Amino acid sequence: VVPNDAAEGGDMVLDGEADALTLLSIQLNGRDLVEGIDYTLEGDTLTIPSQVLGDGTGTLVTKVEIEPETNTQLSGLYKSGTMYCTQCEAMGFRRITFYPDRPDNMAIFDSVRIEANESLYPVLLGNGNKISEGSTEGGRHYATWSDPYPKPSYLFCMVAGNLGSVKSSYTTRPSGRKVHLEVFSEPDNVNKLDYAMESLKKSMKWDEDTFGLEYDLDIYNIVAVNDFNMGAMENKGLNVFNTAYVLADPKSAADSDYERIESVIGHEYFHNWTGNRVTCRDWFQLTLKEGLTVYRDQEFSGDMMNSHAVKRIEDVRALRAGQFAQDAGPMSHPIRPESYISMDNFYTATVYSKGAEVIRMYRTLLGKDGFRKGMDLYFERHDGNAVTCDDFLSAMSDANEVDLTQFGLWYSTNGTPTVKYESKYDDETKTFYLTLSQESNSDEPMHIPVAVGLLDKVSGKEVVPTKVLDLKEETQTFEFPGLEGDVLPSVLRGFSAPVKLVGSSEDEEKDWAFLAANDSDGFNRWGNGQSLYASLIFQTLRGEQLSESKTPEYVFEAFQRTLALDGDDYSIQAYALILPSESTLAEELEVVDPVALHKARGDVKKSIARKFQTEIRAKYDELTSAMESSGEDFKVDATSIGQRSLRNVLLDYLCAVNETPEERDAASALAMKQFESSYGMTDRYAALSCLVSMDGEESVVARREVALQKFYDDAEGDALVLNKWFRVQALADLPDVLDRVKALTEHPEFTLSNPNRCRSLISAFSMNSAHFHAEGGAGYEFMVETVAKVDKLNPQMSSRMGGSLIQWKRYGEERGASMKAELQKLADMKPISNDLFEVVSRGLK
Repeated sequence: VVPNDAAEGGDMVLDGEADALTLLSIQLNGRDLVEGIDYTLEGDTLTIPSQVLGDGTGTLVTKVEIEPETNTQLSGLYKSGTMYCTQCEAMGFRRITFYPDRPDNMAIFDSVRIEANESLYPVLLGNGNKISEGSTEGGRHYATWSDPYPKPSYLFCMVAGNLGSVKSSYTTRPSGRKVHLEVFSEPDNVNKLDYAMESLKKSMKWDEDTFGLEYDLDIYNIVAVNDFNMGAMENKGLNVFNTAYVLADPKSAADSDYERIESVIGHEYFHNWTGNRVTCRDWFQLTLKEGLTVYRDQEFSGDMMNSHAVKRIEDVRALRAGQFAQDAGPMSHPIRPESYISMDNFYTATVYSKGAEVIRMYRTLLGKDGFRKGMDLYFERHDGNAVTCDDFLSAMSDANEVDLTQFGLWYSTNGTPTVKYESKYDDETKTFYLTLSQESNSDEPMHIPVAVGLLDKVSGKEVVPTKVLDLKEETQTFEFPGLEGDVLPSVLRGFSAPVKLVGSSEDEEKDWAFLAANDSDGFNRWGNGQSLYASLIFQTLRGEQLSESKTPEYVFEAFQRTLALDGDDYSIQAYALILPSESTLAEELEVVDPVALHKARGDVKKSIARKFQTEIRAKYDELTSAMESSGEDFKVDATSIGQRSLRNVLLDYLCAVNETPEERDAASALAMKQFESSYGMTDRYAALSCLVSMDGEESVVARREVALQKFYDDAEGDALVLNKWFRVQALADLPDVLDRVKALTEHPEFTLSNPNRCRSLISAFSMNSAHFHAEGGAGYEFMVETVAKVDKLNPQMSSRMGGSLIQWKRYGEERGASMKAELQKLADMKPISNDLFEVVSRGLK
């Protein structure tokens, strides 16, 4: 123990959790301390008075008793299957022992000894480098690990188990350090670790190439754990991963799983510098490490798939569907929150995904080289320290000699800003004027980078390439002189800021159609097509006479043009054909009727599918032939992934033509044929997703049930495949889906104690919006009953599940009252965890 330089002889306060720890003894410099005389233990806090500490320097030894076998919170030290492991972020270390458990308390863990029964737990892992190991009496053994780098307690980790592994090595550049790499799992899953290992090596090379950052230890270990609350954890030298983000083979993992594995492996590795070497001073600064590292993993993934446009579309789809909703609800908060009851509730889409968008705006404003200069200065100034978001902003500002004070408002402003634009062309002066205005929750105007390009209104050719406009006032007009004809602006290219964009064109749909056909920016080309789809869905929702609208014509033209594209950019083509999700559409509505919205979107999909059924089927068959002729080898490359994605989008459209017995039989037969003939999980799961929502004739139902049983049997107990089996049923579009979900909670393979399994059924059902929000409120009642059970086991999980009810004000009077009443039941529950209480209490305001 050494005193803080800023301390002035204060008491020593150690954090602990009373329900997790039993203090057996405490010593200071070899002397036993006596409770009530030398220290006090009140609730979750152990305090040693300054007079007992003396000069504050010495050796403090605590001895505690814990029960990891009964630790269902999966925080601290707990048992998952046959292995012991830890999860200490944000506040798990205090469930292991008493300690100043805060991120700015950085210490060198120079000796961590782990001892266990050698036959049961032959693998003993810790942070850093292993410095010794050996056998002890009674069939036990030990390993001692040392981490030379200062770290906060949230990065502490240990694992003990009977594990298999794959091994490799990587030589860093330019220093030439040879790093031993090893990825561990339960022995039965070792054959699914190779992709994770390859992703790790790609991550290490990418960080060297892109940011000049090398790995700094001799060992890098990854362990896959079945029971895990999050995706993964960046513990120094010993990453612990949810199995869903490590294990992959063609029969168990879909393309989206492979993509997530590569992304999350990269994310946790990148944390070695943006999170570990430089960490956050306090938890309010969480986005400092998470937003920055999400941005880094997004760029890594875009480089690996060789298509930043595809990656950008994926990320913004997720942002609009999830984070925008959070911004509009009772849990709305800035990327740097101002208060919390439970920090676990602020590992959110806002902190992570919107935080990444803020980092991306630095890159947009400063350019590639300027951003790299800022990163270099950030590490030069702060390596080995716990710092703040303001420190990052200062490094970016100072390295580029620009004033970013106004930009700093992004850290303290909640909600999604709106940017409005209007334009005019002056034929006499040959000048185009673009007026931008902003609205936000900030008292002062924000600094918003708006990327704009201009297209000739006649030819569709780009006459002004992408230019970043600095919107720093409530309203600004930007001039583009020297143009020989009127132009159409392509605004917010690449989604240059996390805002909602509102135009003022007299014929906005005509403009969307023009941009969807001609824009050189891949993201905006996709985005304008999405705007057309959304407009038609909302007109259908409102019951407008479409015969008097030009929208169907624009939509059909855009769809037909996209469908007819030749080339190998299949993923972009697939995304351009997919209608906006119900969650994205809901963000554009003041009052949401999920049942009516689901029907309107479904009606539009049916109308497109029926109009282009012949062309869709021809393209589907063409892709099927091409995929079959390429051979049996399963490939995870951009072309193969894109082909599968496009074919499955087309299958979904073909299965939407299902209004007559003959159509239902044909649709289910086609989906069943793909299900039976497909080798990989991507195509099997897509076919099953179509089949589970089919009802009616005996032959249709029979195919559905046969496919479900076959999928279950083929899983052979594989936990990740079974998660998909539960999930696909929870998302089914069947009138009795709630009854089916309730029945599945009694299935022998279902448990509330495993987060992955719980999410795959319960959380998935809450995303099946039309059925979760069905009239009568039975879905809400089921959710509250389940959340109450989960809260006794795992508060982190219960608070996230409880969040499905907090947007009650958006769902109309009857639904809203029902949701609020169920929320109140949770609020009245005794006892209730802090995690759940915070979400519920904010939801009821």
